[in-house]
Amino acid sequence: MRASDRAYVALRDEIVTWQLAPGTVLAEVEQSTRLGVSRTPLREALSRLVADGLVATQAGRGLVVTEVSVDGITELFEVRQALEQQAARLAAARRDPQIFAALRDEFARVPELLPADDAARHDYFDLVRRLDEATDEATQSPYLVQAISNVRTHLVRIRRLATDKPQRLLAAAREHAAIVDAVLAGDPELAASATHLHLHNSLASVRANAQRALAQAGESGMVLPPVTRSIPVLVGIP
Repeated sequence: MRASDRAYVALRDEIVTWQLAPGTVLAEVEQSTRLGVSRTPLREALSRLVADGLVATQAGRGLVVTEVSVDGITELFEVRQALEQQAARLAAARRDPQIFAALRDEFARVPELLPADDAARHDYFDLVRRLDEATDEATQSPYLVQAISNVRTHLVRIRRLATDKPQRLLAAAREHAAIVDAVLAGDPELAASATHLHLHNSLASVRANAQRALAQAGESGMVLPPVTRSIPVLVGIP
């Protein structure tokens, strides 16, 4: 792997997992030394992160990790709706029925497993990941998959703004199961509609958690940036 690629992957992973928090200044000398690369490949990595929307230029500070805001979450979900609904349509038209039949059987067992423990939740999120991968492959559309992949990079950051309440996880599991059923039935518009419903409910959950976090931050006296109104780190996107 090239030095610029190593730097890009390292910085991207640190940003989306909040090891580099929103607002962190990414000084070239400090980051090149920390990552063990020269400044030229570091600049290439930073340029890619700027293109991803994870880093931006801030007057008087240089390059900084971009903030996460309530308004930004809504805008991201608008893009996600358009892309994932189209992916569901294409998957329903082009899917391998055996793959989605197996996923349907797994989602049918989720309500029995989810209340159990953290391991069950991990298995559930792994199942959702495998549904995403199966849907991506079924679309047979590399350009669409690449666009969705870019959005998912930001979704990893947003997962820190949601709480994995059992009720929401169970509801999300039912919503995912409905998507799988529609894809398996080969009904593109039903698949798109089921995806729309899931993402609508997911956005409502994330926004509610974000607003709660803002209120708690205000009560505790935490100073939030006046423009972006950053949200403290939480866990999971249902």
